[in-house]
Amino acid sequence: MSTALLPVESYELGLWETCVVQDVGGMECRAYDSLLGLSSDLKLARILMCASLTVGMLGILVAIPGLYLVNICKGRGGHRTKRTLTTLGGALGMVSGVLCLIPVSYMAHLAVIHFFDDKVPDVVPRWEFGDALFCGWVGGFLLIVAGLLLVTSGTCSQVEPQPAPQRRYQVMSREDVNCRKRTEYV
Repeated sequence: MSTALLPVESYELGLWETCVVQDVGGMECRAYDSLLGLSSDLKLARILMCASLTVGMLGILVAIPGLYLVNICKGRGGHRTKRTLTTLGGALGMVSGVLCLIPVSYMAHLAVIHFFDDKVPDVVPRWEFGDALFCGWVGGFLLIVAGLLLVTSGTCSQVEPQPAPQRRYQVMSREDVNCRKRTEYV
């Protein structure tokens, strides 16, 4: 059977909806009808992506008080607390990146397996990589890099900053200023 007479459409399966993209330019997307009707692979990918988002937001919220310009924990031992918060936020960011890369890479693996499956007839559309896979890979790697930067900035700054010495200024009276002017030009 020839596939040349079939209308040119591509199917995109996402975590939250399926879309039909026509060559003419139209696109129609529909959300999945039921959570129970989803495959276990899709359920696991959804759970891991939601966990990645949650851990990533928690990492950001933990790292913000540890930033240098945020005026919190300025007392005694505050620098150690700020370093700990920065390191913990970075570690959570790296965990978030790994939690993002796992489902994205697994769905790419499934796409490759289904693409080269000989049991599927030529009439049935093949799975291909979509834009969301590449966005997921880039996002996961950026989360890991950002977390690594936070961890290294928190662990490499081991020296406690010394407080700047306070300068004492004396207020001079008018008489002192006038005396000084008279003696300067002698």
